Amino acid sequence: MAIVIVDYGMGNLFSIYNALDYVGGNPRIVRDPEGLDGADGIVVPGVGAFGSCMSQLSRFESSLLRNFREGKPMLGICVGMQVLFEESEESPGAAGLGWIGGKVVRLPDGVMIPQMGWNGLSIKRPVEMLDGISDGDMFYFVHSYYGLPKDRSVIAATTEHGVEVTAAVSKDNLFATQFHPEKSGAKGLRILENFVRSIRC
Repeated sequence: MAIVIVDYGMGNLFSIYNALDYVGGNPRIVRDPEGLDGADGIVVPGVGAFGSCMSQLSRFESSLLRNFREGKPMLGICVGMQVLFEESEESPGAAGLGWIGGKVVRLPDGVMIPQMGWNGLSIKRPVEMLDGISDGDMFYFVHSYYGLPKDRSVIAATTEHGVEVTAAVSKDNLFATQFHPEKSGAKGLRILENFVRSIRC
């Protein structure tokens, strides 16, 4: 089993590497598109601005799309979730991957920005990656923007921070979280365990 973490210069790699290793994922970090060849599962982390992330991620785009179309399990985290959308208010004119229709918008005025800390989930539909996760379970968020999908059926979970915030999306072989499972204690590790299990099945 080969789980690869995409290193495009914008991710908190070692936290997610250590967490996946802890749950038996045996991950490896790849720094070029060829490193995705033969992957059984792919993790796209992300820290920083949408436009900068897309600029760095662009060289991986065709390889990521090929693996997505082949049905490989994929996990996006934080900005690694936001880049799945078509565009972001954070970086006007920068195109996202567009795998999820919709855009990324800024949190509303009047709330703490960035949202930084623990917040509870509201589960919207049962998906494999949320097996063992219940309404109210707490996860760690650090973000100023969030995704608004055109098709709300892709939303797996939300949280509240002044507005209803998309906390997790699920579409085919793709699962992504606005929160950081690798920083969210036992419940976050459970999500990563679910991801590893989906690859083994």
